Amino acid sequence: MSSSAAQPAIAAQPPLLARLNWYWICQLGGWLLVGLANLLLYSKLMTGTQLVCLWMAISGIAISHLWRAFIKRRGWVAKGMNWKLALYPFLVLGPLQTASVALSIHVLLQRISDLSWLPISMIVWGSAFLGWNICYSMALSMRRANRFEAETLRLELLAKDAELRALQAQVNPHFFFNSLNSVRALIYENRDAAALMIDQLAALMRYTLQSDQADTVKLAQELEAVQAYLAIEKIRFEDRLRIRIDVESGMENVAVPPMSVQTLVENAVKYGVEMSAGGSEIRIQARRGEGTSVIEVANAGAIRPFSNSTHVGLANARKRLILAMGKDASLDLSESEGWVRATMQLPATQLPVAA
Repeated sequence: MSSSAAQPAIAAQPPLLARLNWYWICQLGGWLLVGLANLLLYSKLMTGTQLVCLWMAISGIAISHLWRAFIKRRGWVAKGMNWKLALYPFLVLGPLQTASVALSIHVLLQRISDLSWLPISMIVWGSAFLGWNICYSMALSMRRANRFEAETLRLELLAKDAELRALQAQVNPHFFFNSLNSVRALIYENRDAAALMIDQLAALMRYTLQSDQADTVKLAQELEAVQAYLAIEKIRFEDRLRIRIDVESGMENVAVPPMSVQTLVENAVKYGVEMSAGGSEIRIQARRGEGTSVIEVANAGAIRPFSNSTHVGLANARKRLILAMGKDASLDLSESEGWVRATMQLPATQLPVAA
């Protein structure tokens, strides 16, 4: 059976941007920019600063990476920016980076004779690591927000699927309960007709079990089940039930929720045929609308106050239609010129033809 839910699951590969390691891209890019800025600033003041600036960038990468491991182990970033992340850059990280830069100047240039620049340097590097902490905390907060959003969407999809299955489970027992009542009544009147009715009911049960695993089925499959159901009721009501099915060419593969048309037809038989001494013609029409597919089930008569069971059936059909086909789908019940019409409009989605 072709259906949306029957398609084999294919693991979707994350997009390229999601697969990149943005931590190392920002870490390397950011500290290299810091080294380049210092090179542009001090290259005119003294010679041989290239290696010092490279040392500065590598030292910044190493210290910030070790700091990242430390705060992750302590759990300091779990709740975002806090006073520890604001204070430690000036107490620890800035002095460390300043000492590293001073060491590089001593080793590579051997020019340290005045240490008056050290306090200013510690403040500058402390501010740089404070900026690093802020950026890192913001990145983690955004990543957590994205994960929460993805998890919320996943839970919404699971809830939608669970609701759809629950509604399906409510519709099927409702239909089979009514059908078994019909079989029971016929057994005392005509055993051959009862046997034929049981065969039709078995075909319907097979269809229901198969379609239970799908969100949608082809209209042609749904109409086969409807015709089996009408064959059952035809045995019961004989000439009181008259059937007219008009399906526009090309509508056979339109996607519909399983048992959706069946529910409307069952309702039409119950209120148009069963409650009328002369019976009624049941008209089933499927046609194309403006970007939609329109399926209409009509019976002669007037809208009656709904019993609880039928009310549940129509309400479930409407919910299942929206859950399976989206908010553009609708189901309306109207009365005009002596006919009650249940009109279902749904997106003109075509299911693939089986190979």
